[in-house]
Amino acid sequence: MVKGKLTIKNISGLHLRPTGVLCNEAIKYKSSVQIFSKNTSTNAKSVLSVLGACIKCGDEVELICEGPDEEEAFAAMKALIEGGLGE
Repeated sequence: MVKGKLTIKNISGLHLRPTGVLCNEAIKYKSSVQIFSKNTSTNAKSVLSVLGACIKCGDEVELICEGPDEEEAFAAMKALIEGGLGE
């Protein structure tokens, strides 16, 4: 298992467009990809789950990847989040 804390930088938080980018990246990996925020674990491969978490700008989340390609998944997801998810 690989995990780390990240801060969401998107001004509008994780609305539909950046959530779509995030989920499209997460589904590329065999590992489970979870986002832990506000005492809730969210499946990063599900747009509805991520949108339902209501993650806003400045929120700190914990990204948790577990599985055969966890290192690659974590590195890619971390870079995407730190890069602003295309916004």
